[in-house]
Amino acid sequence: MSDNEREMNALEKLLYASLPREEVRDWIHAYSSPYQELMAYYRCAMMQVVTKFNVLNEEFSLSYDRNPIESIKSRLKSPMSILEKLERRGLKPSLETVEEHINDIAGVRVICSYVSDIYMLADAFSRQDDVHVLLVKDYIRQPKENGYRSYHQIAQIPIFLHDQKKFMKVEVQFRTISMDWWASLEHNISYKKSPESHPEMFRELRECADIGASLDERMARLQLLRASLDGKDTAAH
Repeated sequence: MSDNEREMNALEKLLYASLPREEVRDWIHAYSSPYQELMAYYRCAMMQVVTKFNVLNEEFSLSYDRNPIESIKSRLKSPMSILEKLERRGLKPSLETVEEHINDIAGVRVICSYVSDIYMLADAFSRQDDVHVLLVKDYIRQPKENGYRSYHQIAQIPIFLHDQKKFMKVEVQFRTISMDWWASLEHNISYKKSPESHPEMFRELRECADIGASLDERMARLQLLRASLDGKDTAAH
């Protein structure tokens, strides 16, 4: 079974659970093929964004003998997640609503070595001619209450089809290794449990996030020290 077929099976199950049968039948008939087409456009947009960061990583590797990007991940939001988000916002399921109101269907996560790399790469990405940044959320300078840290951009980029140019939205998340480690484990620990309702869990998660941020700061100081020592060694020769 292909990814598209799995997505549509999951979508049908969710629709049958939340809508009258006749309405589900009409929705699937009207949107099955267009939905798959729309998801293909989002995949194309993700591929373009990933390529842009691979190019930037290669350029910095040549210029500074260092790769600022540790890894790049991408994901497409599942049909269930899309419908659940629409339901939470009180929006009727339609492709037009999805495109207009859901900004994180296509997601690219860029894992960086240092916090300074995050801001440098985000700036380099946003200055590209075909990238239009619609929204920025800086959870590094202003972490969430539970300690979550990340830098988010909602970017609109064009994809070039055989007969048209289409603008698609992609959410780009920038994190250090420690931010990504914390966020992944926090999601695992908090799945189906609200840390806010368990004060000890909430406090521990916040403390772990603060420890991660402290490690990022210490590693950044070590990186600056190393650069300083390299400069002295070069001058000595």
